[in-house]
Amino acid sequence: MPQPTTMPDDRKQFEEFYAKGFKPWDSGVPEPELIRLLEAGKLPGKTVLEIGCGTGTNAIELARRGYQVTAIDFVQQAIETAKQKAVSAGVAIDFRLGDATSMPLGGPYDVLFDRGVYHHLRMANLSAFQGMLKRVTRPGTLWFSLAGNSKEKRVNEGPPTVSEDEIRAELGPLFDILELHEVRFGTNQEGFRPLAWAILMKRK
Repeated sequence: MPQPTTMPDDRKQFEEFYAKGFKPWDSGVPEPELIRLLEAGKLPGKTVLEIGCGTGTNAIELARRGYQVTAIDFVQQAIETAKQKAVSAGVAIDFRLGDATSMPLGGPYDVLFDRGVYHHLRMANLSAFQGMLKRVTRPGTLWFSLAGNSKEKRVNEGPPTVSEDEIRAELGPLFDILELHEVRFGTNQEGFRPLAWAILMKRK
């Protein structure tokens, strides 16, 4: 069981990262594993909720492909940048600022996507995160998550990590796990590509 942290502290840390321009996760290109699933037709549906959209790169890609996208982040600077990028790209996205575990998000959605949010929110408040997942999904909803992989040991850098056993214990009660394999996170820092899990799930 992860040891809980506090969401306000997490938000403050990310606000400071954005203010300093430290955003190694912001690669500037759509997530390759997301593109793979889209090209393979494995994310059917019309509506998508992206949890932790950052500066909007993946949300914009999803909107370009015809999805109705709702995208949330808890850092105002990220949301403002994402809105500007969406206008430049000529796509309409419902961007929202707030804590995904406690604010109304609508739904249920056909598809959920997060890149590196599950591994943070499970530490902040796992039960609240699980409750949010239940509220925004229905049987058949697909969720694609990228999470830090505990098989690679790190010291003071890189994202939080989770093990395969923890994934199955925490998410298995609500979701069938369709795909679970190892990939590397893309970043904007040369030579820094932390090990990750690519997890495709379907709501029971």
